[in-house]
Amino acid sequence: PEMLPERADGTKLWPGARQHYCPSSPVYREHAGRLVDQVARRYADHPALKLWHIGNEYGCHVRQCYCDVSAEDFRHWLQSRYGDLDGLNDAWSTTFWSQRYGDWAEIFPPRTAPTFLNPAQRLDFARFSNDAILQCYLIERDIIRRHSAEIPITTNFIGLVHKPIDSFRWAAEQDVVSLDSYPDPYDPRAHVEAAFGYDLIRSARSGQPWLLMEQAPSAVNWREHNAPKPPGVMRLWSWQAIAQGADAVLFFQWRQAVGGAEKFHSAMVPHGGVQTRAHREIRALGQELAGFADLAGTRVRAEVALVHDWDNWHAVEGDAHPGVIDLLETHRAHYDPLFDAHVTCDVVPPTADLSGYKLVVVPNLYLMHAGTAEKLTQYVQSGGCLVVSFFTGIVDDCERAYLGGYPAPLREVLGLRVDEFWPLPVGGTVSVDLAGEGYHGSVWSEWVEAEGAQPIATFAEGELTGRPAVTRHVFGKGVAWYLATRPEPSLMRVLLDRARADAGVEPVLPDLPDGIQAVVRHGEDRSYLLLLNHGNETATVTLPGESDTVTIEPRDVKVIRRQP
Repeated sequence: PEMLPERADGTKLWPGARQHYCPSSPVYREHAGRLVDQVARRYADHPALKLWHIGNEYGCHVRQCYCDVSAEDFRHWLQSRYGDLDGLNDAWSTTFWSQRYGDWAEIFPPRTAPTFLNPAQRLDFARFSNDAILQCYLIERDIIRRHSAEIPITTNFIGLVHKPIDSFRWAAEQDVVSLDSYPDPYDPRAHVEAAFGYDLIRSARSGQPWLLMEQAPSAVNWREHNAPKPPGVMRLWSWQAIAQGADAVLFFQWRQAVGGAEKFHSAMVPHGGVQTRAHREIRALGQELAGFADLAGTRVRAEVALVHDWDNWHAVEGDAHPGVIDLLETHRAHYDPLFDAHVTCDVVPPTADLSGYKLVVVPNLYLMHAGTAEKLTQYVQSGGCLVVSFFTGIVDDCERAYLGGYPAPLREVLGLRVDEFWPLPVGGTVSVDLAGEGYHGSVWSEWVEAEGAQPIATFAEGELTGRPAVTRHVFGKGVAWYLATRPEPSLMRVLLDRARADAGVEPVLPDLPDGIQAVVRHGEDRSYLLLLNHGNETATVTLPGESDTVTIEPRDVKVIRRQP
């Protein structure tokens, strides 16, 4: 009972479901370690052992624990981060609202409080919670390595992108990264949502092939309405993961449970047995993939990168801001037009080496670590093309505002200053004029003062009429674009197409029909062009440098081996 987790309001979570443990609990960690040690000793030399899979979907249900054990662990984490209370008080800006701490024992997790909590405290607790869960994994990983040093180790990330778990940090501690993917068959754009997650997980270890650890053979059981995958969709989505860098596709579950909470989750062997459609399709996929073993180890190359940062994710979605921003929604607003333009895109942390990318997109990077602005400035100075959206470069890694006019760290490279934020009401829009063409923006607007940047589009209504909504600034050998609102999808496509033209970024194949996804995986002596038809119409694709065409039926996949 001493290892049970607690919510922010003090509610204790009891057994009866799963993951009913406090990640900081030494009792839990001790018992887990003893169990892992016995398993590792027993199976370390088993001839069938190919991979160690630790845990399952860390942070799925208990993402943060607020109990007294976690509070004490949080204090130790803070002492390690800041050294002394003066450092913490400065980082947390505790002079505001008289929050200054004089003893470590005064500090608690950000439990339920009368009103807005200290944003730096909340951010640090999110960081700590990720680290506490990561420590559970590391303890078990290190035990296994003592007995089985040569076998690779992984754990499966839940969902395509999961806010509590920093996939970039975790990936550095794994030999190969794994992902669970459950797109909704009811969503006609589910494959685009999946594509974003696949590009991120591939980028987490700099393009190393990854594993699709879990997918549903057909329906899941945990949505309000659980649609089955129509015939051919399981194969199509499996090949999509492979196209975007996966070296394996696996399933949950093997035999469909006859009882328990997931008895209606589809399986490789359903309740109806091996004569069912789902089982037949899985067998056919396995037989098909056996003919493409030479794809394993090949890599996807991208000329475009979208920057995502977990610290920023926690910070930008905090409260007491000028407006409400959903960061994944923001990412999709920038990513989807690139996907629809048939452009391969990596999703990288701000610490990534950007020199190999022709175009870098930075959506709502509100929290900007020291050095990031200098990196982005140098990137443009050296010839790169940068696209930055509003509310970027506003605070440092302790949620303290940068002084000198928004966005202070990027004013030089962007060639502008934001005088005031003018966020839009929920569901509200603002008219935008682009060379006489009318569009609209949503979520946000700003009073922008150009300081060398060229206005490309202007606001066309309200107090901001005539002021820049989109700017372009030639800086050094490169170009920096700035979006002071969220352009509607058609305008975002126009703007990103122009930025791609600045950068010299071409689609994988020209003139591809709608609904076709094209990705190239590169090997040492050959490459593979994968064509997937996510649409409802038969499509014809002309192959590059050839007069040959390929006809692709809806939900079908074509793999074409080519010389590099």
